[in-house]
Amino acid sequence: MSVLLRRPAPEERPRWDRILTFSRDVWGGATRGLFFLNASSGQMPMSFVQALLAMEYMPIPLSSHSGEKVVDVGIQRTLRAIAERGGDVLLASHDGDFVPEVRDLLAIGRQVGVICFREFLNTRLAELTGDGLKIYDLEEDIGAFNAPLPRVRIIPLESFDPVRYL
Repeated sequence: MSVLLRRPAPEERPRWDRILTFSRDVWGGATRGLFFLNASSGQMPMSFVQALLAMEYMPIPLSSHSGEKVVDVGIQRTLRAIAERGGDVLLASHDGDFVPEVRDLLAIGRQVGVICFREFLNTRLAELTGDGLKIYDLEEDIGAFNAPLPRVRIIPLESFDPVRYL
């Protein structure tokens, strides 16, 4: 899934440091930024890993030989561990594969948010807003990009600015 349908220009790439800063600010308190990577090929994008480390993220390179969705499985296991140990969660994903774990966290009173492009958010995840799930848009709420992205999305009338389209 791509917002741009092409390789992004540098100003259209997410500023991961802004996402981590937002995560620290949104609920207050300590934050641990985990960044799951599929390393099943035996290779890691080391310049990206080094950049993540410099921004205080913890890269988690996972691998599997069985064709599993290693990133999804790693995130699911982490969400279950957080449910057992304690903590709140901001999950950067559009994926409905995490609905059971997110629902369980909400049921035990944890603060849970999803960071995403709203127009790509899985419907089952979106339905959990009634249970307390918070949705944060990467561009609109977090300001994770240096330039406006050419997104087609539903615009609430109260925030519609026709000048943007003229």
